[in-house]
Amino acid sequence: MAWSLLCEGAQTILETSQAVQFTRFEKGRWQTVDGTVAEEELARLHVNGLELARIMCTPRKLDQLALGFLRSEGFIQSMADVRLVNVCPSRTCVEVWLRDASFEPPRQGTITSGCGGGITFADLTAKAKPLDSDLRVTPGQISRLMHSFLAGQQQRGVHTAALAKGETLMVVTEDVGRHNTIDRLWGHCLVTGIDTRDSILLSTGRISSEMLNKAARMAIPIVVSRTSPTSLSVALAQTWHVTLIGYVRRDSLNVYAGQERIVAEDASSEGLK
Repeated sequence: MAWSLLCEGAQTILETSQAVQFTRFEKGRWQTVDGTVAEEELARLHVNGLELARIMCTPRKLDQLALGFLRSEGFIQSMADVRLVNVCPSRTCVEVWLRDASFEPPRQGTITSGCGGGITFADLTAKAKPLDSDLRVTPGQISRLMHSFLAGQQQRGVHTAALAKGETLMVVTEDVGRHNTIDRLWGHCLVTGIDTRDSILLSTGRISSEMLNKAARMAIPIVVSRTSPTSLSVALAQTWHVTLIGYVRRDSLNVYAGQERIVAEDASSEGLK
């Protein structure tokens, strides 16, 4: 992958493609082609020996996906809550053992709008404390980050998310599910000790309510997508004081909430690059 060449220090988390052979019809002729497609499998997440969720995902780095999911759902607060993580050799299940032996899976979750049908146990209607952050960005900064972010995408058919500070992509993750990419980000940050507060979250996918909720729980004040948010994510961003930006292009972007964090370009800036 190429992000490390674009932004020094960026950490790309996994390779997401699988080799395939297919036939292609072009200009009146059939030909056999060697190529790649995005990997997708059903993975089961067990906590303390009990099944918590089934996740359609890219079957790589399931430990970080599981840890990020548990953190974003509020089942753990840090790695100190985790006793053991084990990924089965078939890469179809991951077992997490918590230090709290009394854990019991919730009886009901919400099927989300995530690719493949994600799940969340969070109450998105619950009141949350507005996010307090002094972070400010310029339109040009967001444009440059998005350009570097998208330029590093090599595998078609997957979603990508990144955690950025300043104009540097710190961590980049990929998965067939756009919501999974954020869980992978947080899982990686938990394991490596990266602080997510006052960062910028970038995503290739639509920002839905559960994704906005994950970002807010990570204390990320600015969420950016190359495409659109949903109506509920806009409402939650306004309520939780999260800056929500969509449709970032070379010389334009849409701000759906939190415009006060978008400031004018510096006098030395030439505007959007």
